[in-house]
Amino acid sequence: MNGKKLAVLIPCYNEEATISKVVGDFKREFPEAAVYVYDNNSTDRTAELAAQAGAIVRRETRQGKGHVVRSMFMEIEADCYLLVDGDDTYPAEDGHKLVKPVLEGRVDMAAGDRLSNGRYANENKRRFHDFGNNLVRNVINGLFRSDLKDIMTGYRAFSRRFVKNFPILSGGFEIETEMTLHALDKSFVICEEPIDYRDRPEGSVSKLNTLADGRKVMFTIFSIFKDYQPLKFFGITALIVCLLGILCGLPPILDFIRYRYVYRVPLAILAAALEMLAINLFTCGVILDTIVKNHRRDYMLQLLHDAGSEGGLS
Repeated sequence: MNGKKLAVLIPCYNEEATISKVVGDFKREFPEAAVYVYDNNSTDRTAELAAQAGAIVRRETRQGKGHVVRSMFMEIEADCYLLVDGDDTYPAEDGHKLVKPVLEGRVDMAAGDRLSNGRYANENKRRFHDFGNNLVRNVINGLFRSDLKDIMTGYRAFSRRFVKNFPILSGGFEIETEMTLHALDKSFVICEEPIDYRDRPEGSVSKLNTLADGRKVMFTIFSIFKDYQPLKFFGITALIVCLLGILCGLPPILDFIRYRYVYRVPLAILAAALEMLAINLFTCGVILDTIVKNHRRDYMLQLLHDAGSEGGLS
């Protein structure tokens, strides 16, 4: 550790079947680390068992993993943060592969890759979740020209710089996607380390809902385009509307060429309205793209300022 402080962060909601083992495993693998369990309104003995196992237990009353992680990042001070779920699906021994590049200063975020070795496909019994993972991953890799393997993994290590400069907006399980998007958009250094994965043990129940989280996946994809690539989003939308306008405008144009008179006036009005809408959409895309780029520039300048302050520079 070279004198650096490591914090293990475990967000929990009704994990009494697994939390004792999870805390014990991480205290065994990282005896020098502080292990924090944040209880998110559990109705079982999660908090009690976590405390008995030796964890520092705190509570977050706002329901949702995103709210829990936000409180963790705000309240806990460390040089390296290891985030893991409390359901015993991630082996504690694989945490060494994640914290090592962060502690060495080589990356800002190390993500546990469950997919490359095929363990997730073999162990995961919720097939729609695998489909959702692949869909979001392909969209993000296409937009940012990256080659990430596992976008939604819940096993990650972070540098202090990333944690203290990450404005978490999501309240639920979209937090994993938001972490990846923030790191890519703000040019933080990311690495992925292959890890093992095991499905929840008997008696442990997943908090994910296939239909509800499926809707969240689709909304996440929509938000990725709109918020991170507005010119591309509104440009594609404008192109579609423009093509519709051309299709609607062809019959009135052919009427005018043939008869020197427009018989289909409503269709001509619709075509003109669609073309005006396309122009407005493209203009919105250009304006929002400029705003996003300015925000990214200001963020980078703030990071430089913070780095200079920590290094004793004025």
